[in-house]
Amino acid sequence: MSVPQRFAYVPRDPSLGNASLAPMLPLTLIKGQSVETFGLVDSGAAINVLPYSLGVQLGFDWGQETRSVELSGNLATVEARVVVLSAVVGSFPPVRLAFAWAQTDAVSVILGQVNFFLEFDVCFFRSQSQFEVRPKP
Repeated sequence: MSVPQRFAYVPRDPSLGNASLAPMLPLTLIKGQSVETFGLVDSGAAINVLPYSLGVQLGFDWGQETRSVELSGNLATVEARVVVLSAVVGSFPPVRLAFAWAQTDAVSVILGQVNFFLEFDVCFFRSQSQFEVRPKP
């Protein structure tokens, strides 16, 4: 079994201090080329979400991606396409992650139930401003 890796919560708005701390996971997304980014680890999100410009940077073409997916909440009016790519988290082996590639940049990378939480176990230690990630057994 893999040893979990710990990550620190990151301030999303430094002017708000500790109230803005969030579990932002550093990861590398790979599809042809690789892009280093941060994803919000969100156990309340149904699916992974990828912002539009990041998808373009990875080499996706909106016109070529035809499988659509419906988003909810504040993204309910945003069109999205299903894309699959590889991701590297910490020193763990790469995994395949499916994303709803949103046609907006008004969202960060979101790591949700499908399928980030199917590939990784996560423990949140909010009082310590840390979280732990471990690949599924």
